[in-house]
Amino acid sequence: MSRIHEALRRAEQERAAGLTAQKLEERQDAVAPGDVIVSAPPVSRTEAVLPAVAATVPNVLQFEEICAKSSHPQWKPNPNLLVFSNSDPFHTGTEQFRTLRSRLYRMRDSQPLHTILVSSAIPAEGKTLVAANLAHALARQQGSRVLLIDADFRSPRVHTLLGAPATPGMVDYLQGSGDELQVIQQGPEPGLCFIPAGTHVTHPSELISSDRMKQFLLRVKPAFDWIIIDSPPTVPVADASVLAGLCDGVLFVVRANSTPAETAKKGCKELRGAQILGVVLNTVQETTEYGAYYSGHAYGLPVQTKSKK
Repeated sequence: MSRIHEALRRAEQERAAGLTAQKLEERQDAVAPGDVIVSAPPVSRTEAVLPAVAATVPNVLQFEEICAKSSHPQWKPNPNLLVFSNSDPFHTGTEQFRTLRSRLYRMRDSQPLHTILVSSAIPAEGKTLVAANLAHALARQQGSRVLLIDADFRSPRVHTLLGAPATPGMVDYLQGSGDELQVIQQGPEPGLCFIPAGTHVTHPSELISSDRMKQFLLRVKPAFDWIIIDSPPTVPVADASVLAGLCDGVLFVVRANSTPAETAKKGCKELRGAQILGVVLNTVQETTEYGAYYSGHAYGLPVQTKSKK
């Protein structure tokens, strides 16, 4: 994995050097005013990342191939939970997810950061909500290509937020009943792809620990700027710690006024030395303080829109 990281880092450094004299075009975001532009327009994977990775990983996939051969189902996203799908441009949480996106881009300037695991200590902390909205925020960058994976095989929920088909998915691929292109879905946003958990399985840990999972990530990595993985919580099962070893870092979700401090600490320890990029404090009560993270409504409940006087 270190060779892949080194190859990707060299490719990004070469891209940065080539863009120093190039003027970045200003992007018009259709969602809301004040969007943060945090990166240069991405270059072709064929020109930069793909040759570097192809030297060590055979049969890597290209984004164009994925778009042409993957499924294109009609998604029906939940506008109360996916903040960028809501018709209100000032919907609660949009700016917070843009800020999170911006911070991840800044972190990537100083370290390899491509595949991110989103997890929590215990269930009902909001990790799936964070993973899905973060993927949407990243995909809204001009030219950005994002893959969202539901790797919570025990209690998959990402497909319900997206309004997407639940199968075939990651489990089907790991069991050998489908290839990469058969399990990848491309939704209405051009740069966002999704892999659901797939068919229910009684032995998820064995599938996640298999070499097939590692090889899958290596094959699809060159096609995407970001890969966001939703995992099971860390305290009840060991799945997240295994997945963390395949990722560049972990975003750890904690529910405000709910998660016991000792439980959160234990959850972090279960990640066994994985790099924790930061903690997302979810369901913070509305406040006038600058920098409050996700506020406005409890996880899983409809947003109450304020009336304007």
